[in-house]
Amino acid sequence: MSDLRIEPATLEDMPLLAELLADLFAREPDFHPDQAKQIRGLRLILEQPNRGRIFVLRNNLRIIGMINLLFTISTAEGGFVIMLEDLVVRADHRGQGHGSRLLHHAIDFAREKQFVRITLLMAPDREGKLLDFYRKYGFRESEMVTMRLLIGGEEQAAS
Repeated sequence: MSDLRIEPATLEDMPLLAELLADLFAREPDFHPDQAKQIRGLRLILEQPNRGRIFVLRNNLRIIGMINLLFTISTAEGGFVIMLEDLVVRADHRGQGHGSRLLHHAIDFAREKQFVRITLLMAPDREGKLLDFYRKYGFRESEMVTMRLLIGGEEQAAS
């Protein structure tokens, strides 16, 4: 494990990051893998660091996992906040603490840059493993309800 390191993703990493996202989205009911969309989204973040950061855990051979952090402002908190958009580890590397390592790095980054909150959305977790994972780091469930309106996408608002 000594050759593992966390570092900012680069534009050259986009195809490998899109593969990780395809795996993640194939397991989430609200999303569908679409490499062109994932590459476009990754590029929007990587080309404008003020929008967010993508950190990767890699060894000398390949990317093991990634965490995607998007930046915005909360009027409720009166400061900059992070939306934890994606956290994914390659299937053959899960259960080895890599997700914890990426999340710990993100939390340290948030503290260092003086963000006041990290928010995340997650798919239903029947076994509670994901809830337990995030609770271990201090995340708590919110009373807020998530709703979405896709503009110009496949879903259209009822008229």
